[in-house]
Amino acid sequence: MKLNKSYFNYGGQGPMSPAALDAILATYQQIQSQGPFGIKTSSLVTQESNLTRQAIALELGISAESIALTENVTVGCNIALWGLNWQPGDRILVSDCEHPGVIASIKEICRRFQVIIDFCPLLATLNTGDSVAVITAHLQPQTRLVVISHVLWNTGQVLPLAEIAASVRQYPHENRQIRILVDAAQSVGLLPLNLSELGIDFYAFTGHKWLCGPEGVGGLYIHPDAMESLAPTFIGWRSLDYSKLELPLINDARRYEVATSAYPLYAGLRAAIAIHQEWGSSIDRASKIVSLATYLWENLQQVPQIKCLNQTAPQSGLVSFQVGSGNHGKLVQALEKEHFYLRTIVDPDCIRACTHYFTTTAEIDELIQCLSRLI
Repeated sequence: MKLNKSYFNYGGQGPMSPAALDAILATYQQIQSQGPFGIKTSSLVTQESNLTRQAIALELGISAESIALTENVTVGCNIALWGLNWQPGDRILVSDCEHPGVIASIKEICRRFQVIIDFCPLLATLNTGDSVAVITAHLQPQTRLVVISHVLWNTGQVLPLAEIAASVRQYPHENRQIRILVDAAQSVGLLPLNLSELGIDFYAFTGHKWLCGPEGVGGLYIHPDAMESLAPTFIGWRSLDYSKLELPLINDARRYEVATSAYPLYAGLRAAIAIHQEWGSSIDRASKIVSLATYLWENLQQVPQIKCLNQTAPQSGLVSFQVGSGNHGKLVQALEKEHFYLRTIVDPDCIRACTHYFTTTAEIDELIQCLSRLI
């Protein structure tokens, strides 16, 4: 839904289509008409949840049983972070490109449980260097968890997760496997994914960014081998197996879900996913996104005083750049007044623009013209 704007902030939040909005409203109306708390609605809630897990599973190449529905990426990361049995002296390895919300959770874990946080410098590998080697070099015998993003939110760099996972698995450890938690805020809906082939343990994602679904719906993939070592931090009625008298925890990823959610939002996310699938395969979509990001990257470099952080063509739909004046916040405000929506990044200090597969070259040309006039 364009509404007289040129949108370049899908990494922040994607606008919803009329079909997604209609699906949400129709589900709310159905629930209210048949009674918000009754047998029919209970059946509808179960159906909405199951269908949503199945739709996500198809996109990510995994089983629906390995998905816990959450509100957002941060909740998913916290389920994995707080569910491990931390011991004093354990270490968490984190890249220097992770989101502040995730870092804050890790710092609190370190404070409470006397865990040590280590940082590895992935920002420096954007144009030169080996991200796999950097991560491996910073592992220690006491490392218990590695926390990285699939697509770095500040630079758009795509990390080779399968190679990283293989290297981490080969590292000697103290009788405990090193787990890998991935912040997937910028990858789901952008990259073609088959998580079952990546060898990672936890993959936290959201539906409101590149999938252009409603805010408030996300998920956490938990590898079946990692589930036994991950205790639920919060437990509610959705966590329980009602087929057994003693009401044990469900024997799949639903055990990490808690209680009542805004279930009509699930219908909105499925409608958003269906639109993407109608356009083309995840491979086709990713190819178009990167092609348009490359077009943007090439044209940005033709503007005096603009420097793209990537020295080579982008690998994702995120393009970060700096202007000579350095006043990025003021420039983003000026762009929004002209109906161009971008965002600033604090570290590194830059502006980030995002292209989707339905971004047009005309929109990119107009953005370049506006930037040339404002700088």
